Amino acid sequence: MIEDLKKDANQRMQKTLTALTVSLNKIRTGRAHPSILDGIRVDYYGSATPLSQVAAINVEDARTLSVTPWEKPMVPEVEKAIIKSDLGLNPSTAGTVIRIPMPMLTEETRKGYTKQAKKEAENSRVSIRNIRRDVLADVKDLLKEKEISEDQERKAQDDIQKITDRNIEEVEKALAVKEKDLMEI
Repeated sequence: MIEDLKKDANQRMQKTLTALTVSLNKIRTGRAHPSILDGIRVDYYGSATPLSQVAAINVEDARTLSVTPWEKPMVPEVEKAIIKSDLGLNPSTAGTVIRIPMPMLTEETRKGYTKQAKKEAENSRVSIRNIRRDVLADVKDLLKEKEISEDQERKAQDDIQKITDRNIEEVEKALAVKEKDLMEI
């Protein structure tokens, strides 16, 4: 019973960490990385399709991405989707290859992206703490129903706190890596 609650809490917290990783990958650094384009959707014959499903995305050099749509008529659609995205990128097309140079980040932009990364990390921490609160409430309910003893409840609370601390530490590590990435020139 308690093991199931701990396992559930850990799985939910891991999902929060995965969501944080996705959010941090969308915050662009000065370097070219295919995950920057993950959120872009292209109008593919009437349906919004992720860019990665209609084109090959490659890193040409440290500051340039190349996008090669699998179908030639998709080139203008892909280019339009990249321009419409809120990433501030200006693609240039040469035949069927779309090159996307990554502009240098100004100090002000870096600080703004760092703030955004900190906000994402804080949202993840809050989410993890909410999961802890929910699981601890379930443990208290088990105690009220006399399905577990007070000792088992205290042990479960300690274990759940350890799981929470471990996951919050992972959030801190991910944030530190992203901040270092953003402030690197």
